[in-house]
Amino acid sequence: MKATTMTDGIYRLGINLENNQLFEGMWPMPDGISINSYVVSGEKTAIIDLTEDVDDKPAQFERELASIPLKATDVDYLIINHMEPDHTSWLPAFYKKNPDLEFFITEKGAGVLKAFCGIDQNIHIVKTGDTLDLGRGKVLTFYEAPNLHWPETMFTYERSSGILFSCDAFGSYGTIEDIIFDDQLSSEQHDFFMREALRYYANIIGGLSMFVSKAVAAIQDLDIKMVAPSHGIVWRENPMAIISAYERFAGYMNGPAEPEITVLWSSMYGNTQKVVSAMVQGVRAQGLPVHIHRVPEDHVGFILESAWKSAGLIIGMPTYEYRMFPPMAWVLDMFGRKKVWNKQVLRFGSFGWSGGAQRELDTLTEKLKWQFVEPVEWQGRPDDEVLAIARSRAEELAKIIKAGS
Repeated sequence: MKATTMTDGIYRLGINLENNQLFEGMWPMPDGISINSYVVSGEKTAIIDLTEDVDDKPAQFERELASIPLKATDVDYLIINHMEPDHTSWLPAFYKKNPDLEFFITEKGAGVLKAFCGIDQNIHIVKTGDTLDLGRGKVLTFYEAPNLHWPETMFTYERSSGILFSCDAFGSYGTIEDIIFDDQLSSEQHDFFMREALRYYANIIGGLSMFVSKAVAAIQDLDIKMVAPSHGIVWRENPMAIISAYERFAGYMNGPAEPEITVLWSSMYGNTQKVVSAMVQGVRAQGLPVHIHRVPEDHVGFILESAWKSAGLIIGMPTYEYRMFPPMAWVLDMFGRKKVWNKQVLRFGSFGWSGGAQRELDTLTEKLKWQFVEPVEWQGRPDDEVLAIARSRAEELAKIIKAGS
């Protein structure tokens, strides 16, 4: 691949991580993910974020850089928006190629740069509003964006082009080949990247949603003509589409979310499974969309996407040794870590000799601000009465969600 010209003197360089890897070591990427870096050239040249030191990715990066044409020693500045290793693990090797390289980074980022890369020379600490003039009309302005999604994160804005380089914020899963801009996408491709932005958000950003609105407020007066994240497509036809989407995603944490219900269920011997259809029928009787996931067969990364945007949850699991079925407990622990808050919830499940799942559920969710419909619990095999109650309770939950939407 060659570097892509975004506008005069500004280029996108990108590599793809394939679908055989887990992002951050835990999130599935069936369609991979891109890692985007950017070059801004005036009289001086800056790279905004680097790439990951894995397989042949650095060599690919250098080939794209040479297509501009530039080599490592031609770069004057490295702008580090975010120190996570998918953007910086190749940095020590790149620095050896160009020991005169100067770094622009936040104060917190400088400490991480020393810890991860052993670099503490040629460092410029920047704060919100600080600028770097590259000459020929190219001026970079820095905006601290803490906790999107590490404490050292910042945005970089180039004035003449109106490009916001936002690193992990406003990103998505999905590899990129020849098409990098939103206005080049088919409707189906556009929907794909928007959907993958939601899943990326729920996996990576969701637990830090309270910082999204602060970051957006910090840049609200900028004339943004493009949003250039470090993962996913570049938004130039409608840059506010992805910013508004992130604001909407952040709003789901405090609710209400979308008038939809996510059903997640586990079953050991099929007794809890027998009630899933009754629950789904109750929801559909009220005309609400329903998303269904089985635990542990479905990965929590996909479950989070559905749960994050749904105003309602129906959670089914058997009691296991006086407690909750362990795979479901792990999913709910992740819900707590990612702050899946303010949901209307119904639990159902069977037990053999004793209950206990509800007690553990109460403990795991006590800080999630969930409102519960009366649970449906039975011993052994569910009979027709249990199925009728299950359908009725699911319909009750759906009515609550419709009333609040």
